[in-house]
Amino acid sequence: MEGKLIERLEAAVARLEALSISGVSARGLPDSGVEVASDPSIVAFDDLMAQYAARVSGAAEKIGGQVLDVTKILLEAFSVQKKLLIEIKQTQKPDMAGLAEFLKPLNEVIMKANAMTEGRRSDFFNHLKSAGDSLTALAWIAYTGKDCGMSMPIAHVEESWQMAEFYNNKILVEYRKKDQNHVEWAKALKELYLPGLRDYVKSHFPLGPVWNASGKTASSAPLKAPPPGAPVPPPPPPASLFSSEASQPSSSRPKQGMAAVFQEINTGNVTAGLKKVTADKKTKNRTDRTGIVSASEEDTRSSSSSFSKVGPPKLELQMGRKWVVENQIGRKNLVIDDCDAKQSVYVFGCKDSVLQIQGKVNNITIDKCTKMGVVFKDVVAACEIVNCNGVEVQCQGSAPTISVDNTSGCQLYLSKDSLGASITTAKSSEINVLVPAAESGGDWVEHSLPQQYVQVFKDGQFETTPVSHSGG
Repeated sequence: MEGKLIERLEAAVARLEALSISGVSARGLPDSGVEVASDPSIVAFDDLMAQYAARVSGAAEKIGGQVLDVTKILLEAFSVQKKLLIEIKQTQKPDMAGLAEFLKPLNEVIMKANAMTEGRRSDFFNHLKSAGDSLTALAWIAYTGKDCGMSMPIAHVEESWQMAEFYNNKILVEYRKKDQNHVEWAKALKELYLPGLRDYVKSHFPLGPVWNASGKTASSAPLKAPPPGAPVPPPPPPASLFSSEASQPSSSRPKQGMAAVFQEINTGNVTAGLKKVTADKKTKNRTDRTGIVSASEEDTRSSSSSFSKVGPPKLELQMGRKWVVENQIGRKNLVIDDCDAKQSVYVFGCKDSVLQIQGKVNNITIDKCTKMGVVFKDVVAACEIVNCNGVEVQCQGSAPTISVDNTSGCQLYLSKDSLGASITTAKSSEINVLVPAAESGGDWVEHSLPQQYVQVFKDGQFETTPVSHSGG
């Protein structure tokens, strides 16, 4: 009896060894690329492309031009992600350097899309920005755990689309009554990510990609020293989308400006970097100084004082209570991601920039800004727009009060949760409010707020009504 049992055990061990040699991993996943391509997650990715990406491509074919070009790059990025997903099922989890090298093909395609938005502003700038920014959602594949500095894959896809939706909404508003092909393209692009990519990640990779513990090793690019006499290499390119520095939250970055000053004061070592001034260096003892101010020196002082009117750009948290965003020009990727309901945000002197506030804050003030876009989720007290020109503000959550004062040109985008907001205007013109349609998936509905009023003395008091213009 025992002899038969031993024979059966030996036979079972022999079968397991044969399976191991034939290429079946410990997880039961085949090592063959052909068989991996038939994995349910890969098949589902093909279905995602057929159902959603085909609609974006079809609409782009009707538009042509740069919209078609950026759409081809978008489809190329999704194709690269599919190849990476197949590789992940055959590869061991790499270290951070190996991961950056592994994801390099995807990063190159994303940077190629972003390059289309640079230089001279195109007539289809909103299309290019919407497509380019949306590709950030594909970086969910770089998630390696809660300590990697990224949001969970599902949340990352949703947050990335919120960045692109700012420009996507502009397309819907601009072409709503002009060209339905552009409207179809914008709607199809949104559905590619929400619900398309989000639901795919939720079904197959909610905790990030699953690497093959018994697969091949991902190799990182070795560093080679230049040969003697070789020319000095050019400076490194802009930071990769998957670099560790870009994934750090704003709270973990080195403090700048006044925040750094207060941090230095708190250390108690304030005078460590000061130099002692000797007697011969004091102004009263210097022979090269007279009481006469030359014309050239006066011109230099006047020019420097005029330059100082526009201070250096700032994006910092001061005293732990107030986020300050100042003098940002041409920055489309400003983000405040580590905030709470006790903090306020003050935006001053910014031009041609976009700021995202990813969290609930107490108050938002936008002061003396031109062509500035601000996207925020929730505000406890109010969002104030003062002394601005041509600004766009989008509320994705709730806002009890929105005030617009001394502003020329303001577009307000309200979510369904913020339709009950109280909007106050004073000394302002060209104020338009866009609200979501009553039916799901409908176009935004635009309402212009009155800026002219009629006052009539009636029954012992003045009655004020907005001016209405008839088409007759």
